[in-house]
Amino acid sequence: MKQDIPFDPVEGVSIAVVPDEAVTLGTADMSVWTVYLLNNNDFGLTNVLISAEGYGTQPAGEAVRTSTLRYHFEAVAPHSATQVELIDPAVFHLTNQYWVSYYQQDRIFDKKFIFVPDSIVPANCRPLALLAGRPGVLHG
Repeated sequence: MKQDIPFDPVEGVSIAVVPDEAVTLGTADMSVWTVYLLNNNDFGLTNVLISAEGYGTQPAGEAVRTSTLRYHFEAVAPHSATQVELIDPAVFHLTNQYWVSYYQQDRIFDKKFIFVPDSIVPANCRPLALLAGRPGVLHG
């Protein structure tokens, strides 16, 4: 049963939302942002599943929920970044959730990474080592 499954904490795995270089330099609008799965561990991940969705309210007050998108990666190498999806800045005012599940050897791990509304902005970007110092909004 579910209570018999040990749920160890997720360590060394995170989600980052990274703008195109033109966005960070201020030479373009905020149209190109990419979501990455970052594996900072000394071991690889296998059978990675990511469920992505957004939810919240529109500025006019109406409730909104985006489609749930699912991604599968057979393997993610140690100390690597894997591109998950492009994300439209039109949903940055929503809560953006990424639920990541993966196997490490024969153990399953999972964690929800939640970006609160209006947290994905250039002001929250910081250099990301796994992306050669490119700035991005890190959740981990």
